[in-house]
Amino acid sequence: MASRRFSKGVTSLVLLSSLASPAFAGGLERGGYNIDQLFDTSPFSFQSGVTYVTPQRKLKDVRDTNTSVLTGGGNLNTRPNSADDTSNYTIPYIGFKAGFADAVDCLVDYSEPFGGHTDPGSNWAGANNNIETEIKTRNYGGTCSYRFDMGPGQLRFIGGAFYQEVEGFKERLVSTLPLLLGTGTGVGRLDLEDSGWGWRAGLAYEIPEYAMRASLVYNSRVKYDNLTGTVDLRQVPVVPIYGGKITNVFGSAEAPDSLEMKLQSGIAPDWLAFGSVKWTNWSVLQSVPFCPTSTKGVAACTAGGATELTSLDLLYRDGWTISGGVGHKFNDQWAGAVSVTWDRGTSQGYGAQTDSWTLGLGAAYTPTEHIEWRFAGAVGVLTSGSSGTFEYNGQTYGDDVSYSFGNDLVAALSTSLKIKF
Repeated sequence: MASRRFSKGVTSLVLLSSLASPAFAGGLERGGYNIDQLFDTSPFSFQSGVTYVTPQRKLKDVRDTNTSVLTGGGNLNTRPNSADDTSNYTIPYIGFKAGFADAVDCLVDYSEPFGGHTDPGSNWAGANNNIETEIKTRNYGGTCSYRFDMGPGQLRFIGGAFYQEVEGFKERLVSTLPLLLGTGTGVGRLDLEDSGWGWRAGLAYEIPEYAMRASLVYNSRVKYDNLTGTVDLRQVPVVPIYGGKITNVFGSAEAPDSLEMKLQSGIAPDWLAFGSVKWTNWSVLQSVPFCPTSTKGVAACTAGGATELTSLDLLYRDGWTISGGVGHKFNDQWAGAVSVTWDRGTSQGYGAQTDSWTLGLGAAYTPTEHIEWRFAGAVGVLTSGSSGTFEYNGQTYGDDVSYSFGNDLVAALSTSLKIKF
């Protein structure tokens, strides 16, 4: 039988390992939504942490498959046929949890659940598809729970809301003519931003005596109905109508909803097993069109529509993440955990997001009952694949460049400090 003391010492490692293991999940997943701090047994706790991720995705056998100066940017096959696609990034987290009347717990937190950054540069044969793309989100959440006795344990109802901001940009080579004519670089840029609200609801059942907890939490979509931004074609004066100037644009998109089930239980004195299954509705993000603001209310802004000026083509399928591991409490100060995570790639023959496998190792040091320092590392494999043409809703995507990639490495380091009082 596992004791309550065991529960406090080891179950915190579930959060530790979850930060390190899905280091490079599909879609625009980064930290995702994580409310594990809500289950902290202290009346009050403050936690701050950061995860640093270094994906090493390398593209090879790159071929410019649309060499038209008018529609494909020009022939780029004289440029290098390989590129380093991914960039390193950090995932911060700040949370404050408070308990009230031995039944209500509330958590306010800041996180950056979604994002992406690819930076192959301009000197590769696929520059007409991408030079640099970056998406960032900022999430401000508030979540509360109410728990009461039921059977040998406690049932907990969970609910909350969050406000999310998104911003990003994409640069690509629109045409090589300005380079030949000496009138510009030929590079176009899209900038975008918006914000929206979401909500979450869930259930959890806990038996502290056995360090057992099962939870199921749903996070809603966030609708970005008022995506606004600009398309900068000042370096591409050869484009009809919009070339040589900045044009205000609008669009709409959604951040995906998700459903996650987590389970943990003591399996022997000072030993804990844990696992999770998460579904993320990444298929809501296909091609996101952007149209000139001057056309708003005149014609619908649709992918491939008559008023579309540019688009952000993602073409994702739903993501699945499965993780499992064990934790062990060595003494009153030290505990450790190991986990394995599989994440199903969201690319469907367009893009470089294939399945990934990650091994995570974590440790927690508790010098006093009020302070806990966590640190973790992870190493994984991004599996091989290729990218080319893809059909969706009667439209063809990926006909501008094709490439392949092998099995690549990803690594992550994570650390956090929790103060309990």
